[in-house]
Amino acid sequence: MNTSVKSSAADTQRLQQRIDQLEQENQKLQKINRVLIERVEVSATTRTDPYAAFEHSVALAEQVRERTEALNIALADLKVSNQALTRAKLEAEITHQRLIDAIESISDAFVLFDSERRIVLYNSKFSSFWEDTGVTIARGTAIQDIKRLATEHGVIVEEYVAEEADNSIVYRLNNDRWAQMSERRTRDGGLVILYTDITELKQRETARRERALADKSRVLQNTVDNLSQGVVLINAQGRLEVWNQRFAELSGFSEERLNQQPVFDDLISDCELILLTPFTNSHSGRAAIELEQSLSNGKVIEIRTHPMPEGGFVNTYTDITERHEYAETLRESEQWLRLITDHVPALIAYVGDDLRFQFTNKVYEDWYGWPREALTGKTITMVHGGQQFIKLKPYIDRALSGESVTFEIEELDPQGNQRFMLKAYVPNLDAEGQAVGFFVLIRDITERRKTAQALQDSYQTMEQRVIERTSELTKLNDQLWQEITERKQAEARLREANKHAEQANLSKTKFLAAVSHDLLQPLNAARLFTGALLEQSAGAENKHLISSVSTSLEDVESLLSTLVDISKLDAGVIEPDITAFPVTTLLQNIANEYRQIAASEGLTLCYSGSSAVISSDSQLLARILRNFLSNAIRYTEQGKVLFGCRRKRNSLVIEVWDTGAGIPEEKLTDIFLEFKRLQPQQTETDKGLGLGLAIVDKISRMLGHRVSVSSVEGKGSVFSVEVPYGELPESSLLPMQNQPLPQQFDQLAGSEIWVIDNDPAICRAMQTLLQGWGCEVITGLSLAGLIEQVDLQQPPRLLIADYHLDNGENGLDAALELNGKLQQPVPVLMITANYSSELKQTIREHGYLLMNKPVRPLKLKTTLNHLLK
Repeated sequence: MNTSVKSSAADTQRLQQRIDQLEQENQKLQKINRVLIERVEVSATTRTDPYAAFEHSVALAEQVRERTEALNIALADLKVSNQALTRAKLEAEITHQRLIDAIESISDAFVLFDSERRIVLYNSKFSSFWEDTGVTIARGTAIQDIKRLATEHGVIVEEYVAEEADNSIVYRLNNDRWAQMSERRTRDGGLVILYTDITELKQRETARRERALADKSRVLQNTVDNLSQGVVLINAQGRLEVWNQRFAELSGFSEERLNQQPVFDDLISDCELILLTPFTNSHSGRAAIELEQSLSNGKVIEIRTHPMPEGGFVNTYTDITERHEYAETLRESEQWLRLITDHVPALIAYVGDDLRFQFTNKVYEDWYGWPREALTGKTITMVHGGQQFIKLKPYIDRALSGESVTFEIEELDPQGNQRFMLKAYVPNLDAEGQAVGFFVLIRDITERRKTAQALQDSYQTMEQRVIERTSELTKLNDQLWQEITERKQAEARLREANKHAEQANLSKTKFLAAVSHDLLQPLNAARLFTGALLEQSAGAENKHLISSVSTSLEDVESLLSTLVDISKLDAGVIEPDITAFPVTTLLQNIANEYRQIAASEGLTLCYSGSSAVISSDSQLLARILRNFLSNAIRYTEQGKVLFGCRRKRNSLVIEVWDTGAGIPEEKLTDIFLEFKRLQPQQTETDKGLGLGLAIVDKISRMLGHRVSVSSVEGKGSVFSVEVPYGELPESSLLPMQNQPLPQQFDQLAGSEIWVIDNDPAICRAMQTLLQGWGCEVITGLSLAGLIEQVDLQQPPRLLIADYHLDNGENGLDAALELNGKLQQPVPVLMITANYSSELKQTIREHGYLLMNKPVRPLKLKTTLNHLLK
């Protein structure tokens, strides 16, 4: 459009120049004509020759004719030029109008300046910038005035150069719109400026940056949440900015309270944790970067604070309970060692290979006149002097080379008296046989030497007695050396025995945890067979025998599961699966279960529920509560058992009260020891191993739940566990295993079920049990063995698979592969003796149902009906 306008203007200019040229020629012709006429008239008055006048007139007429024709031609050209000029003017007007329409149609604000930088043309988009300012922009306004008016009337709020190669300028306008200015010079020295509205682009860019910032914040929060330490970030205003779940657990605050970003000082004042900042320690009034705090629940927390350059600080909270307990144990061991060595009459010390004292007993320090523990870190030269060190060095070199050395030497005590010392250097060898130091055992034999000398001087004639005394002293010395050797050997044997005991204990726990699957396999098969026998019709006597076998298997299962569980807890195999869930479902199911058990014992179980949402592992917490209830019913002869909850500020306390005989106060801590039972078993049905409360103690430590017990002899006891509150997501549902299954058993008849298990006995037992329920059963010891027997075009209604198969295979992979071969995937029931949280989560993610061994027939039947429905 701009090129067309320039072309029309050039044509108009050329036409105008042609018209001007023709007008000049016409004026010249008219002037020549007047001159010729005047000459003719003058000639006519001066000459009288007629023929000459005629001849001159003819020439003059011919010239006039020629000039007239030229004038007519010029007039015709002028007419044509005027017509072309008219057409060009019309085209220019049309082109100008089109130009105006074009710049009005573009989405950008347009303004054209001449070579003097004054407005020639602009569109309505440009004028709309000035609507609310009262400023009138017209043609001829200078560009400097436009900039000044925009600044004075606040049209432009912000201005900066864009990060582009053309260095265009971006403006933020007063109506929260954004415009990018680009300019271009014209051929005649003018300037064209476009203001492009980039508001949507800026909004998208802002949204993109906000999303990127949100993603980074989410990644940072996830990183912080996965730290084992509690972490909080306090901004420069002293408010809580960032925190993780571990801090919430240690402080006991809810997520709702922490999300309010409270003032950190006010927040800490409401919990047990100590306020620590990098600027002032509230307890000492001076700067501190770390401290340790013991909580009421027995935990020890290490608090560290770190200042940030831009203000604020970061605090970390680390649970160092185990490290603190280990340090306390070491300190107790050191105290016992010092207590023993301080009461030994000999001087005892230990010197490292750097010839510095690392240990001295009180007798050693008192003899040489040093304060308590002042010798630690001192060199032998500093303690005994350079001259004495020269005498001792040959013996030190022999000890550090691995040789035990015994010798006598003269020394001066702190009072300057000469003393005779019997010293023994025993090397301390590492695993490679290199000496890393040596033990020092010194006895003061001055009196003995003086006595020997006096005997020698006074009784020279009594040589025999001197010999006997010398022999006695030598024997005593030998006994002393033998005693040292025996102690060293005993210490070595003790260390070796302790090492073997620890290895044996660890091997035992790992072995029991690892073979739990093999232990439960035959028990699982037996339970399935007895379940099948109970389903079949039999006489009353056989029914009683089968029921007795089933009851015995239940006892074996309970005892074996308890033993395996405590071994797994010792080996660290079980890991908690912490989730948030309403406590009412868990407590109601347990109450219904133990209400019948209590009734069978002649007791009354009173239950008081709660609607609270807690955060814990539902299965492990249920194990704790069942142990509490089992003990309460076992040791209560008459009366009632109370099962209920009590709310606290940040946690829910679940309690079990009984009216039994009670526990002596001095025995309250013993009941949590393994195989510890305060009362002998009273009945044949009481087959506990004394492991229930030991398991409770281990599970509670794993979950971080506080377990308490109080008792009054003759009145009863109360056991409680304190569980933190949780927050249930809106869309969350209870796990499948916590929801009651519908009691409908009419789905099994005629249903085809496939079974995969690497144990032939379990396959036979499962087939017998399921066929007794009316099912059509096909079993296989592996996936390949099952596929050989079935038609994949006729899928079953259900697949039962054992997780542990032969040759490194597992039932989950087998189920996924089989469902991939079928036209329509079928429901899968996975059976395993593996109780790990990772396996539970993996099976849950694939939409399959998990059941742990040993399998109870009634629970299996209910679960199958649920899946088939």
